[in-house]
Amino acid sequence: MNHAINNLNNLNKEAVSSESLDNPVSIASEYGYKKANKGLLQSFGLSIFAGIFISIAFVFYITVTTGSSASWGMTKFAGGFAFSLGLILVVVCGAELFTSTVLSSVAWAQKKISNKQLISCWIRVYIGNFVGAMIMLLLIVGAKMHLQDGGQWGVNAMLIAQHKLHHTWIQAFSLGILCNLLVCLGVWMTFYTKDILTKAMLLILPVTMFVSCGFEHSIANLFMVPLGIALQHSFSPELLLELGYNAASFADLTISHFVINNLIPVTLGNIVGGAVIVGLGNWFIEKSPISKKQ
Repeated sequence: MNHAINNLNNLNKEAVSSESLDNPVSIASEYGYKKANKGLLQSFGLSIFAGIFISIAFVFYITVTTGSSASWGMTKFAGGFAFSLGLILVVVCGAELFTSTVLSSVAWAQKKISNKQLISCWIRVYIGNFVGAMIMLLLIVGAKMHLQDGGQWGVNAMLIAQHKLHHTWIQAFSLGILCNLLVCLGVWMTFYTKDILTKAMLLILPVTMFVSCGFEHSIANLFMVPLGIALQHSFSPELLLELGYNAASFADLTISHFVINNLIPVTLGNIVGGAVIVGLGNWFIEKSPISKKQ
């Protein structure tokens, strides 16, 4: 009798475990719990790598779109496809990216982590991402990448950065929501599989779409806009004139303009799109009485 009861208990445990594995909300909760409880150095180091990976993806984007003779839409699509490398590297290599880390809101909603743990996790990952972006910026400027294609690479980078500063505050906030809605939906889909190749494939289209459509990603912008600002001082006046521009052409590329008109609203939008809409939205649906009856 005792043997039969033990077998039944083991079967029940396996069923619960299987259900947990098949339930993306449970996986997201565990995902957030682990992120919030990682050691400081480990979490910060993985965050630096994520900043580097996303910056690498933007370098790929700039290169693919520079001098393209394809239509506007196809050029955007090619750039977006190239940029998907960034999130693939983050997910496959286990790096800590702010825009996906906000899914730890599910663990917070289930009271597995405290307010302090949630905010501390987000802050250290954000700072780590910034450090990674700055490392890549120094390397790209030091490598004089802006001189490729006769300087068109650098001009393209500055024009991309400048465009990001011309949104209204509400527009930047909305574009931030749309961006992280897609980023976190891509990450959410990876919860359904353990296969690395499948995870990578699932991430390509959501990322390609958000980049192609011009949605705003705070961590990508932490690299892209400072790069545009830095490149103003890397070009010789003669080369800029030869390319049809002068120093005044990019005078609005400033740190204060970037932080106030882009970084703050985009970061807040990313939090709403990922933590609130995808994370808490799925958690609320899963915990509702109607979904439990089904």
